[in-house]
Amino acid sequence: MKRRPILVAAGLVLVAFGLGLSLGSRFTQRPVVYRNILVPQQPPPRAPEVPTSSGPPPCADIRNAGPLVGKSGCIAGLVLRVYSARSGNTFLDFCQDYHTCPFTSVIFAPDKDKFGDLESLQDKRVEIRGEIVSYQGRAEIIIHDPQQIRSAR
Repeated sequence: MKRRPILVAAGLVLVAFGLGLSLGSRFTQRPVVYRNILVPQQPPPRAPEVPTSSGPPPCADIRNAGPLVGKSGCIAGLVLRVYSARSGNTFLDFCQDYHTCPFTSVIFAPDKDKFGDLESLQDKRVEIRGEIVSYQGRAEIIIHDPQQIRSAR
């Protein structure tokens, strides 16, 4: 029975010796120093040139409006309904159920006089440009000027 503690102690000594040998030899190595090595400098790769167009940027579909919140952009869609609330605000609805629609737009009552017949937009595909904001968890553009709305092709 006395052999077992002796074997365990001998094993621990061998393990400690092996660790000491491997760590000690690693720490005694000198670090590799690179001196006087010239590395040729290459110019950074150039981005491919994209021809610039004089027209406005393309419009995103109403289903892709969410990621554009906080940016100025253009959203395109089919106006299914033009709704004027009792408050005088006018909403352009792009979905059957506006509660679940990913995008909405509004013309507030004080700006409504700037616009012609808004009902004529119903069943028309339009492009709306402006600052895309989040309202009740959905993307929205507040329309202040008639130039923000145009018929889509």
